[in-house]
Amino acid sequence: MKGILFFGIFWMISVMCKAQINIWENTSCHEKVEMTPYLAEGDNNVAMIICPGGSYFWHDMNTEGHDVAKWLQSNGISAFVLRYRTANVFAFILPYRYFFRGNRFPDPQNDLRRALSVIRNDSNKHRIDPNKVGVMGFSAGGHLAMYAAEFLPPKERPSFVALVYPVITMIDYCTHKRSRRALLGENKKNNKELQQSLSLERNVPKDCPPVFLVNCKDDPIVKYQNSILLDSALTSNNIDHKYILYQTGGHSFGVSEKKGSSESRQWKDEFIKWLKKYIQ
Repeated sequence: MKGILFFGIFWMISVMCKAQINIWENTSCHEKVEMTPYLAEGDNNVAMIICPGGSYFWHDMNTEGHDVAKWLQSNGISAFVLRYRTANVFAFILPYRYFFRGNRFPDPQNDLRRALSVIRNDSNKHRIDPNKVGVMGFSAGGHLAMYAAEFLPPKERPSFVALVYPVITMIDYCTHKRSRRALLGENKKNNKELQQSLSLERNVPKDCPPVFLVNCKDDPIVKYQNSILLDSALTSNNIDHKYILYQTGGHSFGVSEKKGSSESRQWKDEFIKWLKKYIQ
């Protein structure tokens, strides 16, 4: 019995390991950045790359990562959880990036760009429509997702983006300073030019892909005004988008049925309804 149990556990671990996609494999970049696929049934599926939050220091890989992917998969949407490069916990504790580069901008942005390319190039293998590949980001992952929508060349951008309680500005009064420090590094966190260029409310292009945006007014981590700023910028540029501001729910609830509030948990149904406009 113990042998069977051991074999079962070994088999499960092997399957999980094989499922990982190293996006930089066979390239000149020697980083190991992995994506975990959750493929839906059928062919020509819609796909979403999931960027978990974590202040650009770490990742919430469950509530804002794998749990999200399973939920999307159950709704007929293929999902890929991206463990993009972050500054890491050690950099949070010790400001060693004064002296060593470490992970910082544009590492996460390059990872997402590469992930989009890998998925589209392997669209037949994964049975997805290369013209329907979006990005869903939470908190700092939302900043990463919207960066791709704004700054990548048009043909490389996501088909649509979903931003859940996202970090948006790097220069306004409502800046999430921990994310800014992680992304810019200790020696560049006060660089005004870099702050401006990474403040997404200031860089919305006229051909920005559709945006789904949701957050809560009682968010204690990322001030809700971040999304207000982006909503205003999207509106000014006539970008097709949907913005929902809930009164309660806080932060970091992801797709949990326990975290957040009954009000904020409605975002999942709202997103599915919104997405159907672009995938039919």
